[in-house]
Amino acid sequence: MRKIVSLFVILVLLLGVFSTGLGSAQDEELTPVSLQLQWVAQSQFAGYYAALAQGYYEEEGLDLTILEGAVEIVPQQVVASGGAEFGLAWVPKVLESNEQGVNLVNIAQVFQRSGTLEVSFVDTGIESVEDFEGMRIGTWGFGNEHELYAAMRAVGIDPDNEDDVTIVLQPFDMSLLINGEVDAAQAMTYNEYAQVLEQINPETGELFQPEDLNVIDFNDVGTAMLQDHVFVNADWLAEEGNEDIAVAFLKASFRGWIFCRDNPEECVEIVLDNGSTLGESHQTWQLNEISKLIWPSPAGIGVMDEDLWTQTVEVAIEGEVIAEEPAEGAWRSDLAEAALDSLMMSMEDMDVTGEDWEPVEVELREGGE
Repeated sequence: MRKIVSLFVILVLLLGVFSTGLGSAQDEELTPVSLQLQWVAQSQFAGYYAALAQGYYEEEGLDLTILEGAVEIVPQQVVASGGAEFGLAWVPKVLESNEQGVNLVNIAQVFQRSGTLEVSFVDTGIESVEDFEGMRIGTWGFGNEHELYAAMRAVGIDPDNEDDVTIVLQPFDMSLLINGEVDAAQAMTYNEYAQVLEQINPETGELFQPEDLNVIDFNDVGTAMLQDHVFVNADWLAEEGNEDIAVAFLKASFRGWIFCRDNPEECVEIVLDNGSTLGESHQTWQLNEISKLIWPSPAGIGVMDEDLWTQTVEVAIEGEVIAEEPAEGAWRSDLAEAALDSLMMSMEDMDVTGEDWEPVEVELREGGE
């Protein structure tokens, strides 16, 4: 009897060790990767936060860490130095970095259009880029000025000539516009533009309204450049197995953006849960505007529109962002297409183009709360 008990105990112990080993093996099966954002947690990056919260990366065998950005963090440098496998940035910023000697490649063009505006109050009389002449024009700099500068150069205004225009370096808010320290301020459709509409107009006692503002959209001007995209270090991508990791990352990320498109309220909650300092109405507005930049994606989310790539490169050269056309291989869509094919094979009803998506009306509250 004692021998039977002893054998039973040994068997239990062995099973315990085996079970523990299995758990470790399962943990080790997840490949750790990092994504470097351009800025802090907000709906601009909602798809990635949603994919993480919904377990999509884990389903693809990835243990993802999302790294928030800051003014002093340059995603291109982080990825080029091996600090993250994946990065997000605007296309001209990466083109500029590549010309300076790094080797980054665009593997998914998530945003299909630009969200950059120049915003002024109606009483300034600024209705076109030509009206910038002699004005105080705000920009953030840090590579965010390219569309603005290219637009001014296209109409004969030299942003480097103070006799033509006064360029004012503005903070990442609309305080200088509200305080009258600039005549026009740079804004994103999904962020700073809403910040104005979330403030009280002292003349009316109510929130500012769109009709109080003149808005110049660089998509209309013709100097819009492609913005948020996923990029990697080409040398990393060339290593065995890393293309598969990239496809897995894109597949999970695309699912995240589709989830946010179809479940905006839940997606906003996920963003807020990740420590966003901006309020619910602001994040709801932001997600709605971000969705306008992604959907529709005629060839499928993440697949490059070659005409828009060509326009971005032409504007970058004309605007003196880069000196010459980027080398062949600066972008590729085959990995995004492979991710989409895999998605549609596993989920036949998955809508990867968003052709029928419609934006909603978002009611902003004071302070974006």
